[in-house]
Amino acid sequence: MKPTLFVLAAGMGSRYGGLKQLDGLGPHGETIMDYSIYDAIKSGFGKVVFVIRKDFEQDFREKILSKYENVIPTAVVFQSIQDLPEGFTCPEDRTKPWGTNHAVLMGKDVIKEPFAVINSDDFYGRNSFEVMAQELLSLPEGAHDRYSMVGFKVGNTLSDSGTVSRGVCVTENGLLCSVVERTKIGYNEKGDIVFYEADGEHPLEADVPVSMNFWGFTPDYFEHSEKSFVKFLERDINTPKSEFFIPLTVSELVESGTSTVKVLKTDSKWFGVTYSEDRPAVVEKIAQLHRDGVYPEKLF
Repeated sequence: MKPTLFVLAAGMGSRYGGLKQLDGLGPHGETIMDYSIYDAIKSGFGKVVFVIRKDFEQDFREKILSKYENVIPTAVVFQSIQDLPEGFTCPEDRTKPWGTNHAVLMGKDVIKEPFAVINSDDFYGRNSFEVMAQELLSLPEGAHDRYSMVGFKVGNTLSDSGTVSRGVCVTENGLLCSVVERTKIGYNEKGDIVFYEADGEHPLEADVPVSMNFWGFTPDYFEHSEKSFVKFLERDINTPKSEFFIPLTVSELVESGTSTVKVLKTDSKWFGVTYSEDRPAVVEKIAQLHRDGVYPEKLF
């Protein structure tokens, strides 16, 4: 059975402003998400599921989903801050979404096969989809607790316009040991890659693997996430800015020995519009990929 691509498209880019998911960056107005779906189809994925906000549905169906008709089967699920497990009620002053792993939980009723999770507004590159599809397709039927993650080289994921947040990975024998979120990674005045903490800057080697939220899961991950979300809510439901992120559940499963996460190597170069100043460079990089024949003149 072909794996499913699960696209997280419910968020808005606070640093960039506006709905990045609908921003046309390609020569014919293609979105970054269009390139991800094109690459996923080429790599062997068989279905695409999108998680969006309900109030975004009409725009999304008209501007995005219509492109993929007769190209690949699609489904849409919705993320709402009101969607909580039995016994929990959303605080009245809560406006922030519950985070990426809450968004993943929204797919539990429509995804029954191995699946990959990506952000809608990150350009991951063809090779990253190829290595993930190969991994998911190689899983034996009924496999569980054998997860994966595309480990990008941190040097291939930076912005020239400012610092970025990345999950820096510690690995052993190709398996993930831990993910540490570093919220300010960038170039220092000498051009070296560093991350900044309260006590100053710390060096990072360019080939250190980082998580760009490109995960591979089997369907049992939904059950683990539901349990993890209950623990999260018991602890943090009244913290207005708390978020239930994917690495939180993954780390719990890895540290308890319940699951393994294989770190898949790629030379793909990530890029995205983290800051509005990034946009012209991203437009040019995509145009060059078309000129080089990586992508046809029109994707769909």
